[in-house]
Amino acid sequence: METQDFDQYDDLDIIPTYEASIVYLETPESVINAAGGANFYSQDFNFDAFAEDIFSERVLDGVLTYDVENTTSKRLDLTIEFLDVDGNVLDVESFSMDPAPAAVLRREIAYGNAGRSMDIIRNTSGIRLSGTNLGDSTSTSTLPDPMVTLKSSGKFRVRIK
Repeated sequence: METQDFDQYDDLDIIPTYEASIVYLETPESVINAAGGANFYSQDFNFDAFAEDIFSERVLDGVLTYDVENTTSKRLDLTIEFLDVDGNVLDVESFSMDPAPAAVLRREIAYGNAGRSMDIIRNTSGIRLSGTNLGDSTSTSTLPDPMVTLKSSGKFRVRIK
């Protein structure tokens, strides 16, 4: 009979990858036209998911992925700002889109060893999303259901032990 070695637990390295949606925005061209001015959207969101100790103290690295599509007749800018608990801007990602027809814009931003500082992710407590119409407020795309769509998701490696 052999003596059990329970020290093997100390040798374990458990690092799963977690993926989740972050922000989704869909704004029809009619709403953009009705806004009348350049800014058609501006909203601050509370987003403490990154700041939770179970995540922030254990996250190693990750990637935020953005997919942006503009099927409107307007040139548009979308901006996402990551905010700390005091409302200070930690990071900014901006998207300039030509009117339709335009390809879906996909952007991946790495955080951690191969990218931007993980402190941005660890200290994010809010997200500010804004949209600016750089075109007119009367034209309408001939495409069905013209709108601007932003989808974002995060994929992060987190050390469990």
